[in-house]
Amino acid sequence: MATKDSRRRTTGEGLGDAERARDELSNALKAAGVKLPSLSLDAVSSAGSAPRVLIDLGRCNVATARALAAVLRLQGAEHRQETAR
Repeated sequence: MATKDSRRRTTGEGLGDAERARDELSNALKAAGVKLPSLSLDAVSSAGSAPRVLIDLGRCNVATARALAAVLRLQGAEHRQETAR
């Protein structure tokens, strides 16, 4: 029988996994020239007997939202070009 801790590890939803995912996202955004000032772990979702930790992307200003949209559009265009080959 699987324990709560082993289920959490296999689904990748433990606190450590969430922290690593948040850091990966932060580093990727930073490399693309985008900083989400409120990027954090959602405290409420990490509470309880079987937490499913959520990453809170937080709030950002209009300039940051536009920068993020531009990076995503560029990435989407590059992906479409690669799959068209």
